[in-house]
Amino acid sequence: MVRVTTDPTATSADCSRDPAGVEAPVDLLALLDPGTVGSSDLVALLAAVCDVPSVSGQETALADAVERALRAQPHLEVLRDGDAVVARTSLGRDRRVVLAGHLDTVPLTAEPNLPTRLETAPDGEVEMWGRGTVDMKGGVAVMLALAVELGRPGRAPAVDVTYVFYDHEEVEASLNGLGRLARTHPELLAGDLAILGESSNNGIEGGCNGTIRVEVRTTGVTAHSARAWTGVNAVHAAAPVLARLAAYEARDVEVDGLVYRESLGAVGIAGGIAGNVVPDACTVTVNYRFAPSRSVEEAEVHLRDLFEGFDVVVTDAAPGARPGLTDPLAADFAAAVRAATGREPQPKYGWTDVARFAGLGVPAVNFGPGDPVLAHKDDERLPVARLAVCRDTLRGWLLGDRANVG
Repeated sequence: MVRVTTDPTATSADCSRDPAGVEAPVDLLALLDPGTVGSSDLVALLAAVCDVPSVSGQETALADAVERALRAQPHLEVLRDGDAVVARTSLGRDRRVVLAGHLDTVPLTAEPNLPTRLETAPDGEVEMWGRGTVDMKGGVAVMLALAVELGRPGRAPAVDVTYVFYDHEEVEASLNGLGRLARTHPELLAGDLAILGESSNNGIEGGCNGTIRVEVRTTGVTAHSARAWTGVNAVHAAAPVLARLAAYEARDVEVDGLVYRESLGAVGIAGGIAGNVVPDACTVTVNYRFAPSRSVEEAEVHLRDLFEGFDVVVTDAAPGARPGLTDPLAADFAAAVRAATGREPQPKYGWTDVARFAGLGVPAVNFGPGDPVLAHKDDERLPVARLAVCRDTLRGWLLGDRANVG
């Protein structure tokens, strides 16, 4: 059920508690003052967004804070669906651009890597360390600042803009908040171009690889481990599965001018019920990241061929997306990014929600601050100067002010 509101007096919780019971402020309005948001402190905004823990399934406190901040903006129509928040301008432009980013993160480290902290790197750059800084609250902070700024008198963008902040991106595809919106309210995602704020070092990463996970299962016969010859060891029977994976040579595949690197490997193995019992079942979990020229169905056939003779069960899959850079609006944005940062478009090796927009017929690219190599790592960190570069590049392009892009 989508709730629509533009009531600036609507309230939400001013604070929540993280899993350790520490009070965490979630009021973002003070950091998004309309009078100063054009030069707002993106570093403080990123810290505030990150310091609200929002591991997948625990996004409500952050979604409430985002909703409250956006409701206070008279130029935005705000909609809420579960823990997804959508805000839109209605300026009567003939084109619409969608900026999208997920609110959730992977779990915190054993010694929680929150709250965030600032450190100076050996090269002198100031970095913000902590969960979510790279994946992808840097992009979320930029989106929030632009949502408040653009559409106010004197700051009207050349296109209408939809901002989508959504939940459950870091878990199985069936729970993804953007996928939920695509199924139940696709009109909220309509646009001529979508830009995902996923980390890309402030360069465009076009499209994305697809992903499929399968379980390759073997069976055996239980027996006492002291008389192992009377049973059949299912773990041993999985040896050919591992041998095929070890010998596999992944492909580099060119798609519409970008070269995507595939990968295939075991991500888990399970078998056995006790230390003195020959196991009668073993499961090897395999993840295949495939180029966007291949469909999910073709990827599944490829894996079944590779593991012929074994029981193969698909547990999760999502299609990739072609680069989309042949679209005129996407090409124009790519030219603006090139002018601002000097970076040429690159392929996105990981899966992102550009694939969902592609499925809706909306060209989509990834563009955000941060090094994607650091996503999900214990030492996740973002050079804070990259926030302003990302914001200024997007702002200039959305305003149609090519001279001031970046």
